[in-house]
Amino acid sequence: MAGYKLATYKTPDGPRAGLVIDDRLFDAAKLTGKPAYTSVLAILEDWRAAQAILKKAAAAAAGKSRVKSIPVSRAKLTAPVRWPSAIYCAGANYADHAAEMARRMNRPLEPDPHTQGLKAWHFIKAARTLTDPGATVKVSGLSDKVDWEVELAAVIGRPAKNVPPEKALQYVAGYTAANDLSARDRGPRANISDTSPFKADWTKHKTFDGSCPLGPWIVPASDIRDPQNLGLKLWVNDVLKQDSNSKDMIFNLAEQIAQLSNGMTLHPGDIILTGTPAGVGSARGEFLKPGDTVKIWIEKIGTLTNKIA
Repeated sequence: MAGYKLATYKTPDGPRAGLVIDDRLFDAAKLTGKPAYTSVLAILEDWRAAQAILKKAAAAAAGKSRVKSIPVSRAKLTAPVRWPSAIYCAGANYADHAAEMARRMNRPLEPDPHTQGLKAWHFIKAARTLTDPGATVKVSGLSDKVDWEVELAAVIGRPAKNVPPEKALQYVAGYTAANDLSARDRGPRANISDTSPFKADWTKHKTFDGSCPLGPWIVPASDIRDPQNLGLKLWVNDVLKQDSNSKDMIFNLAEQIAQLSNGMTLHPGDIILTGTPAGVGSARGEFLKPGDTVKIWIEKIGTLTNKIA
């Protein structure tokens, strides 16, 4: 049966949900015959039924569908979800990244948190920080130390609350690629002691316009059986900076969903950024500057490129 990717694309009447099948883009509502499927969020809110409907539509499109399509190369894709209720971001979730940041800040290396009985922890980015594939992120006048972070992103497809780890992946609709851009010089609060528990400002550090490039589409979870075995790479101006695999996460995705859903409901369309591996700019004193191009690639998902201005 033909596979598909779930995308959002621009039209003269506004953004609409699309299905990418091979190298062509179809309007999701028209191809499925479901008028409500005009947005990816609407599809995700109907995910239990939508999975079979989308697969059937993709199979029909691979044959001789009368529904018009365009080459995906001609489409203007946006971030695939507009807009999630929340973007949750895992902190320090690759051992090699935690080690490089500890060295950078001259702090002792923390032991594996599992051995201490600890759980995954997350911070939140504002939903409207999502940035489209190919879009330009403006940093001039905002920060002199904007950093890159390639991350596997999971998209929730069913309301999830108090979910045990062994069932957690059943709540994932699909996966996409994200760049958790970070303004390193906006994180430490001025005139606050370095030893103060109130030193860090995670909002200014992680949430600014354009700080969450996402895309180019969502690959259904049924096409990625094991999210803990995907290659991740990031280049700045074609120079490889990050090269890792999702198997190196400290807390796997199932553990993250279980922890996030503990006492709190995750909603369809919510996005979980699962952490970044070693190779970030701050560990080597390098930061993004106007004119740079950042490209990330995740195995079985695709490539996401953005420019810095």
